Amino acid sequence: MNSKVLVIDPSERPDVMKGLASEIRISILKLLRGGEERNVNQIADQLGLPQSTVSSNLQILEDAGLVTTESRKARKGSQKVCRTAFTEILVGFRDNIPEADDGTIEVAMPIGLYTGCEISGPCGLCSAEGVIGLLDVPDTFLEPDRMKAGLLWFTRGYVEYQFPNNTKLNRTKPVALEFSLELSSEVPGTAADWPSDIFVQVNGIDIGTWTSPGDFGDKRGVYTPDWWKLAGSQYGKLKNWRINGKGSFIDGKKISDVTLDDLLVDQHRSIRLRIGVKDDAEHPGGINIFGRGFGNYDQDIVLRIAT
Repeated sequence: MNSKVLVIDPSERPDVMKGLASEIRISILKLLRGGEERNVNQIADQLGLPQSTVSSNLQILEDAGLVTTESRKARKGSQKVCRTAFTEILVGFRDNIPEADDGTIEVAMPIGLYTGCEISGPCGLCSAEGVIGLLDVPDTFLEPDRMKAGLLWFTRGYVEYQFPNNTKLNRTKPVALEFSLELSSEVPGTAADWPSDIFVQVNGIDIGTWTSPGDFGDKRGVYTPDWWKLAGSQYGKLKNWRINGKGSFIDGKKISDVTLDDLLVDQHRSIRLRIGVKDDAEHPGGINIFGRGFGNYDQDIVLRIAT
């Protein structure tokens, strides 16, 4: 399954807010959301609108980057084929930027607030209150209630998170990035000896792989709720990926020569973290990501930017 989510601060993207400020344009986006391509005539027919009205509103959506269009040959002349650019649009303010005394900027991302995913089952999502959607159904990862997730798991694929690049707002220069999150392998039930190669990419660049030793269920996680069966994954290892001017590290051990300069952080308004298990992994043992309300650390995925 594939999804592409746009996360915006309305104060930064007035063009997107304009694109959403119309019942007609919302109807067009809903019609295209299923992923099927439609030409202008098809959209007009299905919405019962004049073609001129659809064309003018499509132009606004295209200008805002919410819809992509392509001209193709038709039996008579050409036709404009349209598709949506995003499966979901999330709007939120991010004007409070926590900054430590040492100049480190910290952003905590709930594990369910991924902006893209492509996963295979067995898989699932849970909040502190219960299971979200259907177990072992990849489309459940598009459920709006995923925002409440405190535990997610899948066998192959990835989830991607889009963090705001707050160094641009602060006009500071980063010297290191660090991602902190609780992880384990994933097996039906649990197994202490179940290795899995869990990869991390930042801004589309492979940073390095950590081989999780197993899926831990020997005792209940410190924060794992009582309703979650003991036979299920209980906790993980807290891992820290750090990228600076000398290379990339996991828990202080160098794993690759990828440096902060390679990530071109100053050229992007966001910092994208992708984590998962590749199809060709030597140890394809799945992944559990623990967030608030599960595991031993009760924390979101934390990005720290040293400046």
